[in-house]
Amino acid sequence: MTEAAPTEPGLLQLPGVYRPLFRPSRYKVFYGGRGSAKSWTFAGALVHIASRTKVRVLCAREIQGSIADSVHRLLQDEIFRLGYNDLFDITANSIKSHVGSEFLFKGLRHNVNEIKSTEGINLCWVEEAQRVSDDSWKILIPTIRQTGSEIWISFNPENEFDPTFVRFVTRPPDDCIVRKVSWRDNPWFPPELDNERRYLQRVDPDAYAHVWEGECRSLSDAQILGGKYFIEPFAPQTNWDGPYLGADWGFSQDPTTGVKCWVHENCLYVEHEAYKIGCDIDHTAELFDTIPGFRGGTTIRADSARPETISFLNRHGYPNVVAAEKGPGSVEDGVAFLRSFERIVIHPRCKHTADEARMYRYKTDRLTDAVLTDIVDANNHCIDALRYALEPLARSRNMGIFNYYREEAARAAQESNSGSADRR
Repeated sequence: MTEAAPTEPGLLQLPGVYRPLFRPSRYKVFYGGRGSAKSWTFAGALVHIASRTKVRVLCAREIQGSIADSVHRLLQDEIFRLGYNDLFDITANSIKSHVGSEFLFKGLRHNVNEIKSTEGINLCWVEEAQRVSDDSWKILIPTIRQTGSEIWISFNPENEFDPTFVRFVTRPPDDCIVRKVSWRDNPWFPPELDNERRYLQRVDPDAYAHVWEGECRSLSDAQILGGKYFIEPFAPQTNWDGPYLGADWGFSQDPTTGVKCWVHENCLYVEHEAYKIGCDIDHTAELFDTIPGFRGGTTIRADSARPETISFLNRHGYPNVVAAEKGPGSVEDGVAFLRSFERIVIHPRCKHTADEARMYRYKTDRLTDAVLTDIVDANNHCIDALRYALEPLARSRNMGIFNYYREEAARAAQESNSGSADRR
């Protein structure tokens, strides 16, 4: 059992986020991470409905080798927990209620003809739906055709390109309730699981985001900062270089962001962030004031694409905001500089910066998943603010490398000329 369930018998207790299960809708999609009580809640809700109303429920998954692979045992446990023992007849392969309800259990991939011929389904629960193929969906959906019939879908996402994720999250159909859930939505989340959650968050932020927060599994080779960033608390020391301050301007649904960071022994430390979507220009100073020490003498380097925003802030208490020097290749150079740090340590309070560090990636070939050299222009607003903040350091380091190679080239040319003179 991977998800906690309420233990009080005789009561159907639903976490608040699952209340839409009792609101009419063709599709009800709940996806997310471990410990969010998805399976227990679905099972309890279906048992509750079947105990009161005559319904035919199909419990499906992509592959079901035997009844042991199904949710039969989970439904049985919920019947006993709710004290509905006298309302159901349970056999090794079936569950029926005294009001005429029936639960069926089928795998989708190897039972095509059975699925097509299944009639009279009122409710269909597809568990572990991340594994369901596009072909299976094309067969199943037209089969659930009773008036008012519903398809309930629960899953832990794997890949953002999986058929289930694309069909119901990226491009959901009409009349579809979609909710992302996590351990935070489970009021019965046990301390044993919380200890596991905290441990994974500390040792492997990427795995934590997938397992506990319900994020799609990252393509590690495509992650620009993969293996570089760590989520750890810290306190800046007096011998650290900095602070370095940066800002990126929001537009439409893009956030306005600000960051405060430090450098020490070739490690980058991100101490504070400001982040707000739809931040009006006259509220930007208020947003930046949430970062200690942002208003003051230290230069804030910001996106040069919005000079009017910089000018406004200069006139309203932020004379230290200046435009970053952007140009051809500046993004790639800035990314290379970020990757040159041995470690990028992000304070746990900088949640959006941590999210972007995990999701910021190179493009991949749609057919082969091969990692390309182009950078995806997304999940980069705090990252861009970091690039701007560190621009002087990056330019200094790049110029040092440039000067080194220029001097080496001059020395080689001089030696070559000397050799030619000797030969003459």
